[in-house]
Amino acid sequence: MASYTPMMEQYLEIKKKYRHSLVFFRLGDFYELFFTDAEIAAKELEITLTGKDCGQETRAPMCGVPYHAAEGYISRLVEKGYQVAVCEQVEDPKLTKKIVKREVVRVVTPGTVLDPNVLEEGKNNYIMCLHLDQSGIGIAVADVSTGEFLTTTLLKEATVNILDEIARYCPSEIICNELPKESETISTLLNVKPMLYNKWTFAYDTSAIKLCNHFQLLNLHVFGLEGDRLSVGACGALLDYLIETQKNSLNHISGIKQYTNDAFMVLDLASRRNLELTQSMQQKAKRGSLLWVLDKTKTSMGKRLLRGWVEQPLLQIEDITKRQDGVEQFKNDPLTREEMKELLNTIYDIERLLSKIVYSSANARDLNALKHSLVNLPAVKSLLQSLPCAYMDELYEAFDTLSDLFSLLDQAIADEPPVTIREGDIIKTGYDPTVDKLRHAKNEGSAWVLELEAEEKEKTGIKNLKIRYNKIFGYYIEVTNSYRNLVPEDYIRKQTLSNCERFITPKLKEIEETILTASEQISSVEYEIFNEVRQTLAQHSKRIQKASHIVATIDVLQSLAEVADKQNYVKPVVHDGFEINIVNGRHPVVEKNMQETFIPNDTYLDNKEDTFAVITGPNMAGKSTYMRQVALLVLMAQMGSFVPADEAFIGVTDRIFTR
Repeated sequence: MASYTPMMEQYLEIKKKYRHSLVFFRLGDFYELFFTDAEIAAKELEITLTGKDCGQETRAPMCGVPYHAAEGYISRLVEKGYQVAVCEQVEDPKLTKKIVKREVVRVVTPGTVLDPNVLEEGKNNYIMCLHLDQSGIGIAVADVSTGEFLTTTLLKEATVNILDEIARYCPSEIICNELPKESETISTLLNVKPMLYNKWTFAYDTSAIKLCNHFQLLNLHVFGLEGDRLSVGACGALLDYLIETQKNSLNHISGIKQYTNDAFMVLDLASRRNLELTQSMQQKAKRGSLLWVLDKTKTSMGKRLLRGWVEQPLLQIEDITKRQDGVEQFKNDPLTREEMKELLNTIYDIERLLSKIVYSSANARDLNALKHSLVNLPAVKSLLQSLPCAYMDELYEAFDTLSDLFSLLDQAIADEPPVTIREGDIIKTGYDPTVDKLRHAKNEGSAWVLELEAEEKEKTGIKNLKIRYNKIFGYYIEVTNSYRNLVPEDYIRKQTLSNCERFITPKLKEIEETILTASEQISSVEYEIFNEVRQTLAQHSKRIQKASHIVATIDVLQSLAEVADKQNYVKPVVHDGFEINIVNGRHPVVEKNMQETFIPNDTYLDNKEDTFAVITGPNMAGKSTYMRQVALLVLMAQMGSFVPADEAFIGVTDRIFTR
């Protein structure tokens, strides 16, 4: 029977626990995979499969990837449907004579990918949890790359809308306590297969305790969830799944937003597809969609928020009007809008940078990107003062410019740090005395020795005193026999030769230790300081998220204003009646694509004599375009946008059907 080395036994023990995942096992500068994992990875990643002695009689299949490039390989495997458990060394090999301790630090799944090269900057990567029972369905949705966490409940009579609710978010991953009867349809139409998760995590008491512990609350009243068995079960199970796979505190998930179906216009899967809201039907691309027309945003956060506004039009007139007023302010002040666009152009994806910070995967360059994003927040806030309306005043009052965090980053992180965070040169000179001393020792150690040599010559009167170095004794003071009588009493004899003697002093020993260990120590000290800075930022995750959401909102408002100004859109009057009166309306996407001038059309509908319209005409005359045009203008009005028309009076519509 084969015997295994301790290292291989360690791998097998971890694999036993994470049997459904491919285990990326850290060995020095590589992640190694063994046995079946290696065979799968080698095939899927098209890399070489080799063998390794792991006992007296076995030669294990294995393959490896460099640790600094592992994220790309992991993401490729996740895209192909695999889960990947990342197993790191959690001990310093220099501090132990035994096998290095290793633990799984994260399990990567389709709904928890963080690699920016895989994630679409303008689209959320949602994971959804469904809690099904006889009374209805509880739904929880999260995006670990931004910290967003949402929940709602579909009572029994509304569960027929489950497919539409899933289509609202298009999640990359779905977990549930039992498979919904629509599972095959979900898999076919939305390309995501629901997976069963531990049923006990959906229990109300278990979920409530887990949620209260995470958010540090005594109860769930603050989220409006106390007693809501379906939503609490879904939220608790989803949080449990994320904690189990992500292995960290998830501080950036700082709250739960509860929504109801009467807050947003209902758009079923067919309507979303046929109205081409976020992608065209033929090319499956953003170009040719409503989002393509409206998206003039400058930040990644703005792109994601605009997509959310397009996919979830509002039903409350007060909220719609508030957005319209913000758009109007930017539209009427093109100079301020241009200034704002220039400032927004300098802001990176703060939400996803924060996620990397919370996950402790952010490097010094990520922190510098955050610093460069924060530097212009005061200017962004200041510009809001020149746009007088209630919504802008509200944003201004809530806007925290995070000046203290900018100061921390500006003082602590080097301007051009390396990619790695364990090799030094990431902390700015002047931030920490220990780093400065070690860096000074590393760079100017020889000058220190010469200075000490001059001091000792002057103090002792020994003209030919020399400070030398060798690998056996280190640094020492050499005095010839002719000056031996001048050697001070505090000199410690190290070696006697035929024509001279060698000594050391406490000060020389201190300098020697500083010089010889500076290079090694500075990397370790800088890494510790960097972790402290990163942890400080993580502790302020709520503030950072709030500021990034305000920036995103400003970005969306200026984007809609830019489109309204350039495309000659008007501010629609949204009311709570039944009348829809559009004068010279135009299809926003067709108009943008046409080489010729779009011919506008009127529309009038009410609940009295004009309850419906019959559209006739030959093929290719534009009947479908006209019908979709009316639907899109209503949708645009209710998301807070201006619309392509001369005038528009639109009653709030709770649902759009189209095919």
